[in-house]
Amino acid sequence: MKKIKLAITLILLGTITNAQILISKDLDYAIGKALQKNTEIRNQDLELQKLELERKSILAKYIPKVEASGLYSYISSDAKVDLATLNLPITGYPIFGGSSDFSTNANILYGGLTAKAVLFSGGQILNGAKALKEKNTGTAFMMENQKNEVIKDIIGSFDRLKLLETAEKLIDNSEKRLNKEKERVEKAISEGLAIPYDRDKIKLSTLELASKRADVQNKRKLLILKIKQSTNLSEEEILKTNHQLEPIIILDSLSTAERNEVKALEYFKKASEYAVKKEKGSLLPTVGAFAGYSYASLYNANTKVPIEQLNTTANLKLNELTLHPNWMLGVAVKWELFSGFERKHKIDEAKIGLAQVENKLADTKEKVDLELEKNKVEYNTTLHKVDIAIQREKIAQNNNEIASKQYRLGLINVTERLGAENDIYKESLNKVETVIEQRTAAIEVYRASGKLSNFIKIQN
Repeated sequence: MKKIKLAITLILLGTITNAQILISKDLDYAIGKALQKNTEIRNQDLELQKLELERKSILAKYIPKVEASGLYSYISSDAKVDLATLNLPITGYPIFGGSSDFSTNANILYGGLTAKAVLFSGGQILNGAKALKEKNTGTAFMMENQKNEVIKDIIGSFDRLKLLETAEKLIDNSEKRLNKEKERVEKAISEGLAIPYDRDKIKLSTLELASKRADVQNKRKLLILKIKQSTNLSEEEILKTNHQLEPIIILDSLSTAERNEVKALEYFKKASEYAVKKEKGSLLPTVGAFAGYSYASLYNANTKVPIEQLNTTANLKLNELTLHPNWMLGVAVKWELFSGFERKHKIDEAKIGLAQVENKLADTKEKVDLELEKNKVEYNTTLHKVDIAIQREKIAQNNNEIASKQYRLGLINVTERLGAENDIYKESLNKVETVIEQRTAAIEVYRASGKLSNFIKIQN
């Protein structure tokens, strides 16, 4: 109820409020440019592509592998053979008696195609691919945190740019009022109704404003350079960006159910569960199919065998021996029955990894819930501060008008008049700073609830 009352108060005081992060099309364009340029986000996108390719590589193990091979070889060898003596049946001459040397040379040609495919892997391939898919999704959620930081930074930068623009306008208005006072004082001095001290005090205040202006302009230049570096927008585009600095009122009930870290860990948990299933699959046999086609030929083969008993050499010649076509088709089963407890250790390791993720998920849920509540408390505090800052600005404006009239009537001195002028500058600037603080606190509440982009609404 207090939050609603404060929202109504802000509306009654003339401040536009939003139930979402309302931004202009110009600011949305700047945020988009920053997201495109951010190196870390680009590298994270590339990392996701790598992870997806890794998943596809695992599934590709189901696709048959086809290999082609070819071989040409020339063989030339010398050998020694010691055979038992053999007598020819008719002549009775002994042959192959004792040790004999012979030489051989031949040409061999071979070519073939082989196809292999996994039919069953015990679920290792499928569960491994599923584990990577869940891991990839979880990683994508973790990467959203960097996008949140970029969005928050760009909105904050344009908020501060608006603050500096407001500060410069306040300085302009103060200078105009002080110049009028200076003219009145100089006229009063010429008529003997005032002293030079009053004029010097006004001049000192004018110099202080000039110093503040220089400081504001320097900060503005640096901030524009920062935005240019983040977005690649030109200075002209940055200065033309339409941006309204208004409090962000949160009327919705928010939770951490969609928090990036929580969603990521939930997917990492699923990935760990699939990893356990994958390791358990190593206990099952692997079944594969294969098929092959080949051509083999032995040609122009010569073998010389000396026959000492006949005092001659036998020349054995083979013109061609070709095996074609050679077809091969079959199924193979491989089952590792015992691996020295290696598979058991891997299963236990995967289970430990799952337990670690579950512990981290439970811990993260507690921490993000606490962070959300903390951010809500800080947000509610800034709402009160905005309400107070608006009232203080109004009081300072009224006091400045009264002080100006009283000074002209001689009821207060120049120091009191300049004090009222300083107060309006200070309180007007404080209101803008407080609104920025409130906006930052509201954005932190939304960030603690999930993706900032889900809470952004573009102004028509």
